[in-house]
Amino acid sequence: MQKLKIGVLREEKSPPDKRVPLTPLICSELTRRYTHLEIVVQPSQIRCYSDSEYTSFGIPLQEDLSDCDVLMGVKEVPVEKLIPNKKYFFFSHTIKKQPHNQKLMKALIEKKIQMIDYETLTDKNHNRIIGFGRYAGVVGAYNGILGYGLKYDLFRLKPAHLCRDRAEMEEELKRVKLPNIKIALTGGGRVANGVIETLSALRIRKVTADEFLSASFREPVYCQLNPRDYVERPDDHNFDLNDFFKHPEHFISKFAEFTKITDLYLSAHYWDPRSPKMFTRQDMEAPDFHISVIADITCDIDGSVPTTIRASSIANPFYGYNILNHHEDLPFNKDTICVMAVDNLPCELPRDASDDFGKDLTERVLPFVFQQDEDRVIERASICINGKLTPPYEYLKDYAY
Repeated sequence: MQKLKIGVLREEKSPPDKRVPLTPLICSELTRRYTHLEIVVQPSQIRCYSDSEYTSFGIPLQEDLSDCDVLMGVKEVPVEKLIPNKKYFFFSHTIKKQPHNQKLMKALIEKKIQMIDYETLTDKNHNRIIGFGRYAGVVGAYNGILGYGLKYDLFRLKPAHLCRDRAEMEEELKRVKLPNIKIALTGGGRVANGVIETLSALRIRKVTADEFLSASFREPVYCQLNPRDYVERPDDHNFDLNDFFKHPEHFISKFAEFTKITDLYLSAHYWDPRSPKMFTRQDMEAPDFHISVIADITCDIDGSVPTTIRASSIANPFYGYNILNHHEDLPFNKDTICVMAVDNLPCELPRDASDDFGKDLTERVLPFVFQQDEDRVIERASICINGKLTPPYEYLKDYAY
């Protein structure tokens, strides 16, 4: 079998990202499993896994990666660092024609790079097969609980990014004592599943949407809402999920009934810009609007959750949304909703998030790099090859050339 050399890139985007696509242990296991494979790592001072951790697993450091066949990072690679005629894996943030990455897209074409974006890796049914969404949910839910504790001066937790790993974060959760609040979660995918992991660590009971709306409880509870629970066609109450996915603009929100009894709202659902917003400014002005803390984990600015007026940062995760004048305010003031809208949540637990991502990469993606790709996984995910956009991405022509 032909030799293959993978280079793990140093993250060079600012602000720095500590995550890695392949951890030291995963690198070691891969080279043991695939005898024709060699992995080298570019030295880095900022990674969550140190250079010495890689070398202790027998993975050599190498500054110049020009002899590698495949180069793997996490975030966008600076244009001047791109090596021509190579196969790259990273999150390019180009497929929505993001203006700030147009220069990168043009460089990928000019340097005849095969760009495989993690976001475009899908199975035969076009479902994404890899991402950091699970840890966005795990950390986003933690931050929501942290924000609720601060708003009502109930408890103080160490921020997730100051914890060494998830185990320490979950130790912090043992200090949480919540009153009998109601927590609403929207979403049903990988991000929402991560949220549920954190709520389960707190042993918060899950109830149905009907129970949530109609019953009182002596303990904190949460409900997981699906689209049929929060949107409807104004002219037809027989909900059809496929119809909603195809024509979300035909639907209106019915989330207002939940805003009257929800204390903490965790938004973890995918939002199509054609969809209705979950609630409106007018809803927030109503005297019975009850939500006081919102963790918008998906962080769509001016998206489904109107209080998300900007992204917040890991260092300063909370800001306030003043429901009287609809402007940003201090997060814990009386007339403000406390908003958590960090847009890079997995970076708060980089070691755990990287390990989770690397395992998925090993099981779901790399076999198609090392062996025959009969399912055309890599081909389908390649945005450009040999200086040309591939057919599924020709819609990027005016952006890429």
